[in-house]
Amino acid sequence: MDSYPPTKIGKRVRQFCKIWFEGPYSKWLEYSVEKDSVYCLCCYLFKDDFFHGSTSEFYTKTGFRSWNRALERFRKHVGDVNSIHNKCFNKMLDLSNHHQSIQVVIDKHSQKVKNEYRMRLEASIDVSRLLLQYGLPFRGHDESESSNSINQGFFLGLLRWHGDKHPDVGKVILENAPQNDTLTCPMIQKDIANACAKETLKAIIGDLNGDYFGILVDESKDISHKEQMALVLRFVNKNGEVVERFIGLVHVSDTSACSLKKAIYSLLSVHSLSPSKIRGQGYDGASNMKGEINGLKTLIMKDSPSAYYIHCFAHQLQLTLVAIAKKHLDVEDFFDHVSNVLNVVGGSFKRRDLLRDHQAKKLEQLFESGEVQKGQGLHQERGLQRPGDTRWGSHFKTLDSFIVIFSSIVHVLEMIELEGSTSSDRNQAEYLLTKIKTFKFIFVLHLMLKVLAMSNELSTILQKKDQDIVNAVEFLNITKKRLQDMRENGWESLLDDVSSFCDVHDILIPKLDESYFPEKSKRKSSGVSYAHHLCVEVFFVVIDVQLQELNDRFDVVSSDLLLGMGSLNKVNSFCNFDKGKIMTLAKCYPSEFDDGKIRDLSYQLDTFIIHMRSGNPKFSNLQGIRDLAKALVEANLAETYSLVYLLVKLTLILPVATATVERAFSSMKHIKNEVRNSIGNQYLNDCLVCYIERDVFRNVSNDVIIDRFQNMKTRRGQL
Repeated sequence: MDSYPPTKIGKRVRQFCKIWFEGPYSKWLEYSVEKDSVYCLCCYLFKDDFFHGSTSEFYTKTGFRSWNRALERFRKHVGDVNSIHNKCFNKMLDLSNHHQSIQVVIDKHSQKVKNEYRMRLEASIDVSRLLLQYGLPFRGHDESESSNSINQGFFLGLLRWHGDKHPDVGKVILENAPQNDTLTCPMIQKDIANACAKETLKAIIGDLNGDYFGILVDESKDISHKEQMALVLRFVNKNGEVVERFIGLVHVSDTSACSLKKAIYSLLSVHSLSPSKIRGQGYDGASNMKGEINGLKTLIMKDSPSAYYIHCFAHQLQLTLVAIAKKHLDVEDFFDHVSNVLNVVGGSFKRRDLLRDHQAKKLEQLFESGEVQKGQGLHQERGLQRPGDTRWGSHFKTLDSFIVIFSSIVHVLEMIELEGSTSSDRNQAEYLLTKIKTFKFIFVLHLMLKVLAMSNELSTILQKKDQDIVNAVEFLNITKKRLQDMRENGWESLLDDVSSFCDVHDILIPKLDESYFPEKSKRKSSGVSYAHHLCVEVFFVVIDVQLQELNDRFDVVSSDLLLGMGSLNKVNSFCNFDKGKIMTLAKCYPSEFDDGKIRDLSYQLDTFIIHMRSGNPKFSNLQGIRDLAKALVEANLAETYSLVYLLVKLTLILPVATATVERAFSSMKHIKNEVRNSIGNQYLNDCLVCYIERDVFRNVSNDVIIDRFQNMKTRRGQL
């Protein structure tokens, strides 16, 4: 509590003081909100052993609330070293000391027993660490002690192997361990996993060091159809490096904004993190996330106004492709034909084998002719991945494979046309052959591949964990310039590529100067030439729609927030430095920059820009804001230019993409799969933390894991 109810005592108003909890009485003083009184915890617990008079009831039953004489009465209650209070206090200390518990007193351990227990515990932890780092299951379906059982699971199997390789360990584990303290039961395994996860999270929170952070949130169903919410923190660590760390998976009963906010705040509170420190939000753009009225971003911004929301760049980039397919009829038809081809060619194992066999024969012919060279990792078998509107980069991968194995696809369709089991299969194969073996289909195939190659490259860049928003905007602008350059200068080269492809695969090339007849009206000319249709109505329109979608969906780029961040970019000796825009950026964070701090920042910027342009080798060749943050820390200037560094950190905290959260769900599917679908929520979370953040987990020592494991509850073995 921050405030306590006042009580009029005499002529003055008195109340309980929170500071009393921090003084010499903190270990026994208890405050009752209901009765507005204080009690003595140790005297309450052991009053029957020593108290026999009514005077003790002030601190054990009725409560004490004479605030005007509180400290005097507290000292009197404590008394001398042999007072009743001190006797009760010593008993309370004995009770809380697990080394003096009844179990430990009864079972006094010799040093040898303690050493064997520690060796046994370390062996179980070592095996657990290996399984957690690789996301492997612990248990098997037959964990009986019978030596004939060969399906005891990875934990028992690796533990036995570890004992066989290290005889000193083998002497104290499994059958050679005390049967009531083998440290192998499922509960022990879960406790070890929990201890590992908590120490990993402790290291992550320690790296955050109470600083500002951004949150990345998404939800997805697991294999058992439970709705799970993943939370990732984005922050700048002590070394000036921007990092994204997974801190938990929470089962949510519904995905309303209020429920998600409650789950997020609850998870943050577990790690003693305040929502007031949130300075960035990143979601995939669902209505419950970004809604202006009651969306999650709005609810969080009510508590923390500077927690700015950035719609996931990679998700928006994927949506631009979906928009093209919906806004251009030829592109929509093209993807429909591609999807139908994938369904037919991949419709059975026999057809897939036929596709693979033809690829192998084709590749062997190319080897013999010398057209391609052999090498490790080259010419790997290509499959046909179905594109998905929500799977980043899936359309590009599909079209890339489609071009590479086009001849094999045609071969399979021709075989189905001749040998299909039903007339429907044969007719469908014949229809698809007529569609894909046309100049227009090949033209759209190459056009979309070129457009998607640019988008896929940008998407890959955006998904880097340490990507900052200013750099992302620069790459976005580069992509738009490349698209514009392709529109102005790419027509001839695209036409040459399409014509060459058609020559290789015996596809008829039409006369481009002749009139174009739409497929749905072959007898009625469109009034334009074939070249005009492909160039103006397809090539230009597709690129224009892509550019328009990029401009519309990434309108955040023009905001004052982003302009100020761009002014902090170190590239070309701060060529974009604009003090006014940086000051405007600082005013977007009123909690960090009040009027006094704004004035200090103004003076600091004048010195900062001169220093940065002075030719210091430590600040040359920096590639962006993230490099500037690290350079300031390495040069011990983060404190000197503390306000500038704070702005740099706030800039880096803003999330670019939710790729880290998406990867968390991929990890969830790896750990909680069809054969491991009954794993509990807490155990799943513990496994995920250690698996996803294994680079942090590797640096967690066994000693701290052992300490946490021992302190979780009273153990049979003591150290």
